[in-house]
Amino acid sequence: MKIAAFFVGELHDNGFNASALAGVEAVRETGSHDVTVFSDIPYDQSVMAERLEQAAAGADLVLFIGGQGDRVTPEVAARHPDTRFAVIQGSVQGDNIFSYEVRQEESAFLAGAFAARWSQTGVIGHLSGHRVRPGERGRAAYVAGARLVRPDIRVLTSFCGTQDDNAITKRWAASQLADGADIIFTMLNGGRTGAIEACREAERPQIGNATDWCGIEPEVFIASAVADIGAGIKRAVEDAEKGVEPTGKVTIGLMDGSAVALRCRDDVTDGVLGAVREIERELAQGRLSVPETYDGPEYQPAGDAP
Repeated sequence: MKIAAFFVGELHDNGFNASALAGVEAVRETGSHDVTVFSDIPYDQSVMAERLEQAAAGADLVLFIGGQGDRVTPEVAARHPDTRFAVIQGSVQGDNIFSYEVRQEESAFLAGAFAARWSQTGVIGHLSGHRVRPGERGRAAYVAGARLVRPDIRVLTSFCGTQDDNAITKRWAASQLADGADIIFTMLNGGRTGAIEACREAERPQIGNATDWCGIEPEVFIASAVADIGAGIKRAVEDAEKGVEPTGKVTIGLMDGSAVALRCRDDVTDGVLGAVREIERELAQGRLSVPETYDGPEYQPAGDAP
């Protein structure tokens, strides 16, 4: 089977795309498929559509990595009815389009609970880039997890418009820290470096996402909302191999094993960790639900237009 893996933004980002790339490489290493990677696609709808056309040409299966695929895949897929499209972290469905989602919002919910339990100021931050549905659900989950633990917590939540521009992410993270946030949860790609620099300069910790950032930058990251995007890729490829056509979005979460988790640094106290692990058990057993929407205020740095 000829597989095209399609990545928007920086490929080696130590985050979302890197987690997905590991899944793609695992498929390649089986030796059963011819895998081509299309990477560093800019977040521009017309460019994404043009490059997706190129990826679909001659492919049996296109793996679109990221919720951006919801917007551009249907039109391209309609022109390639014999090609199967799988949107990883998407929601779109069609005759030849299937969506697979690793429920990163569950680990984001745990990240919110952790941040609220850990915070000394009663103010916590959230910084994401593109306003896509997975990011919006992650933000809603983070806020809900925090308010479950501490209903009066103040959350400075922002979508800064870029996943990869470090100058912008550093400025937005630094502004949140200056305005009282003593811990920030980031859902970024290559632009996470800017937020890391802001946290390092302010001597404040960060919670990462997608991969285990505690092992990459332990002096900055106190926890990480892990979501193994490769698990969604593996399932999408397996379904294509078997000719399975899911009737709805395929989801993988806490109930399904180790693809979703909150990892913490070794020096996290039992008091903080115990409270979060109890919430994790409640989620895994289906006794807590994670909201998908947030309708509260959003934070803007001084001088930035809303």
